[in-house]
Amino acid sequence: MNFTLFFTAVFALLFPLSVLSAPVHVSRDVYVPAVILPNSSSVWTVGSTQTVTWDTSNPPSQITNPTGSIRLRKGNKTLSTDLISGFSILDGKVQVQVPSVEPGDDWRVVLFGDSGNWSGAFTIKN
Repeated sequence: MNFTLFFTAVFALLFPLSVLSAPVHVSRDVYVPAVILPNSSSVWTVGSTQTVTWDTSNPPSQITNPTGSIRLRKGNKTLSTDLISGFSILDGKVQVQVPSVEPGDDWRVVLFGDSGNWSGAFTIKN
């Protein structure tokens, strides 16, 4: 009988703690701005400075991650090095230096912030 009383008392004391430790739901919006440039008409030269542009119209009031970064993607592989990072996703454009990469017409930029948004395929040449 004492064991049952003890177990009930411990349970009654600990149960409210499990309710208090439940995660609080915070409403957050995912912002997915479309990349405008580069596009299929763009040709970048290794070593040049280029502008990446994206649509900043209609951003949500609460952006989960407002800090952006940009990487290159070729085929199905996104490179691990940022071309640039630490800018506001609301800036709408940044300049990047084109690194020494394999030439090709299947390059894309990936804009990271709230999510990863890809540009259309474009060309990088030597």
